[in-house]
Amino acid sequence: MTHTIDVRHLQAGTLKLEVHPTTEAAGSAAARAAAEALVLLKHSTPRIGVIFATGASQLSTLHALTSTPDLPWERVCGFHLDEYVGLPDDHPASFRRYLRTNLTSLIPMREFYEIDGGHAELDLICQDYAEKIRSCSPLLCLLGIGENGHLAFNDPGEADFEDPQEVKLVKLDGVCRQQQFAEGWFQSFEQVPERAITLTIPTILRVPKLIVSVPGPRKAKIVRQMLAEPISTACPATILRTHPDATVYLDHESAAELESMFGT
Repeated sequence: MTHTIDVRHLQAGTLKLEVHPTTEAAGSAAARAAAEALVLLKHSTPRIGVIFATGASQLSTLHALTSTPDLPWERVCGFHLDEYVGLPDDHPASFRRYLRTNLTSLIPMREFYEIDGGHAELDLICQDYAEKIRSCSPLLCLLGIGENGHLAFNDPGEADFEDPQEVKLVKLDGVCRQQQFAEGWFQSFEQVPERAITLTIPTILRVPKLIVSVPGPRKAKIVRQMLAEPISTACPATILRTHPDATVYLDHESAAELESMFGT
């Protein structure tokens, strides 16, 4: 990874953080870390499981990653973190559409497993996706953090650090739904679905390497809470401070409230 004097390196527990001057710089750094991981993994496994996040926070990272030459995409089996229930896959907010547009249509991935949130048998979809996750044992996860501290769609009211399920149906809280509306994915708050399918927190934490992209001013408050608050499901992202290999990529805006903690 290229380092410059403009990058600040911080740590909280085992969680590493990098503060970059812009969203694009943070996304490029996250993409370089992902690219380096993929190149290393191609020497040790013929099938590389990777979980991809969606949303505005991931756009710079995915753009840089899909623009990186000579990556072993032909070995990558892709998954996504979550999907709305009842949303057609051609809806502008559909995570299946997002990943087709920003990932799978751009690179020759070996295979990508979509979560079908429009299926009538949602419990069956959860069970089937959990089986696919188990069979591939993902080694890398690109992740984000919600304004309420959620990881995937594990909002504070749904998050369980000891969750016995690997993939489950959840109810989205108001803060989460407001974020989706504010980011422009829906024309009104009422259009944001109330339910989703998500990978659970234990499923995410089992992945050996987490690359967490968290840019923008709307994330500054939750970034501070993630680092300052006790580890609990009141802010699910606090659990990242226990992961052995997780790095959070911030820009100056999302790191704006860290000055009192780190002097950034």
